[in-house]
Amino acid sequence: MATLNIAIDGPAGAGKSTIAKAVAAKLGFIYIDTGAMYRAVGLAAVRRGIDSTDQEAVASILDEVEITLKHTEDGQQIFLNGENVSAEIRLPEISVAASNVAVIPAVRLKLVELQRQLAQKDHVIMDGRDIGTYVLPDAQLKIFLTANPQARAQRRFLELQEKGVKTTFEEVFADMSYRDKNDSGRAFAPLKAAEDSVMVDSTAMSLEKTIQTITEMAQNALQSEDMK
Repeated sequence: MATLNIAIDGPAGAGKSTIAKAVAAKLGFIYIDTGAMYRAVGLAAVRRGIDSTDQEAVASILDEVEITLKHTEDGQQIFLNGENVSAEIRLPEISVAASNVAVIPAVRLKLVELQRQLAQKDHVIMDGRDIGTYVLPDAQLKIFLTANPQARAQRRFLELQEKGVKTTFEEVFADMSYRDKNDSGRAFAPLKAAEDSVMVDSTAMSLEKTIQTITEMAQNALQSEDMK
């Protein structure tokens, strides 16, 4: 069976995961949260007291890091060495650690191999920073989802508030600015739009409208594949 792969890239706080999950649910696709995988590696480093910017130290623990994704009634859950860490990986300090470990080639190579294996098996929607340019360069639909920094920070701040995470807008904005610079400036597979991607700016769009727009794009791509 031919599989349809949809890549959604974009900066932190653009709403990639929320939108990808919603679109996957509407279409019956498998959603793969690549960011959660990097967060899990970041968490593993933090738990071991390793500086997440220390490339050699992080690389040295990769053989001890087992990451699995499980789809449950509560949505996709991520497990680190058998432990469900879906909530813990969303803490702000783990966000920074995730951005740091994501620039490490050994980490990316390990996780990209896993991500590609998953994409070969099913229709998938995968979101991240370099899905269309590096992880799934042959994806039939590539979307670069963005919004201005203030809008992205405000959305993330409200999301964290709803989860009971104590933080301020200023802290979230600073964290996001750091991640934007880190993700775009890394030497290996940096954040950038693929040449054949479709740009979607959600600054002035509601979440529902953005989901609708991308769902329609995905349906059109699926129909095109069925016609082949």
